[in-house]
Amino acid sequence: MNTYERILENLEWLNLGRISMILDNYLERVSKENISLIEALDYLLCEERIHKEETELAGRINVANFPFRKTFEDFDFNYQPSIDMKVINELRTMRFLHNKENIILLGPPGVGKTHLAVALGMEAVKNKFTVYYANCHDIINKLNKAFFENKLQVQMTTLCRYDLLIVDEVGYLPFDKQGANFFFQLISRKYEKNSVIITSNRSFREWGEIFTDNVIAGAILDRLLHHCTVINIKGDSYRLKDRKHQSTVYIEENLH
Repeated sequence: MNTYERILENLEWLNLGRISMILDNYLERVSKENISLIEALDYLLCEERIHKEETELAGRINVANFPFRKTFEDFDFNYQPSIDMKVINELRTMRFLHNKENIILLGPPGVGKTHLAVALGMEAVKNKFTVYYANCHDIINKLNKAFFENKLQVQMTTLCRYDLLIVDEVGYLPFDKQGANFFFQLISRKYEKNSVIITSNRSFREWGEIFTDNVIAGAILDRLLHHCTVINIKGDSYRLKDRKHQSTVYIEENLH
């Protein structure tokens, strides 16, 4: 085995796939441009690191189960002036995750609650936190299924292992008694251990109706709100904005 073959073999054994991929062409460039050994090593190692970081990021995004991949740059804050940008910028520092704090996004349908939750999730995975997104009733269905399969604690442990759990659309459908109890158990287990983001179209005083039990609703809110940032979005639906735009275009087209 010659030296070059041994290098390739060692790169494969060390799982340095990016270096293996670019090595041949880069060696030609080193020869032509008289690049020093230290510069060559620096370039190759940087390329490998960037590749691994990009691969790991892609993996965390896939695990996160986002319904779409939208960021803060995609959000029209001018359309929702009730949102305090100081609060958003503070949340983007990820200090809330380091401090095991929660976020609750309240507001009517279509104002961007899910978009903001996903954007925070995207920022979190970029900062190497583990994230999982799920619709509230998908979570309850998972827990119900696990209960009937005698795997409830395994499923609870799985949901609790993420640095950030995003629970979307709390309140769109009421809970039954068992579902409310499971949700309470989940929030209790995550309390002060890692963070939760919740979106809801219902005010806190209506959560007793959601969980069909004022005591459970109060206990859930007590744990969520202890270390929490609440963002109450008071504005029009983005879907209404799109319909207004379409109506304006239609009228203008028919006037000419």
